[in-house]
Amino acid sequence: MGVRKRERAEQIKEAKKTQYFAKLNNCPTSPRKMRLVADLIRGERVNKALNILRFNKKEASGRLEKLLLSAIANWQAKNEEASVEDADLFIKEIRVDSGTMLKRLRPAPQGRAHRIRKRSNHVTMILGANDNTQS
Repeated sequence: MGVRKRERAEQIKEAKKTQYFAKLNNCPTSPRKMRLVADLIRGERVNKALNILRFNKKEASGRLEKLLLSAIANWQAKNEEASVEDADLFIKEIRVDSGTMLKRLRPAPQGRAHRIRKRSNHVTMILGANDNTQS
């Protein structure tokens, strides 16, 4: 059992060397609101996704725009000789998972209390590159 885990961990480590991704942890926005914006850019080209996020009026779009710029910078760090325009980057995968919840109490009528759950989320964005070697 331990050998399989170790082999799987090595496979994941090798796969991460060829993937270009960025993570946003503990973002203080509910996952449901973040998914609305994430669904708009899933599978889009990077330039089009940046335009969508820049002109969207939701608060989550500003956070995702910053995350996308970070993922592009991570791609550039691994591919210093290539340019972003020629690479034809697209958003291969974007995942919004639930994060920690801050639990607060709000006073309610007749001496009761209602629980308020302030949600947060984790966003993982993975970029893909189309390898078009046509000149």
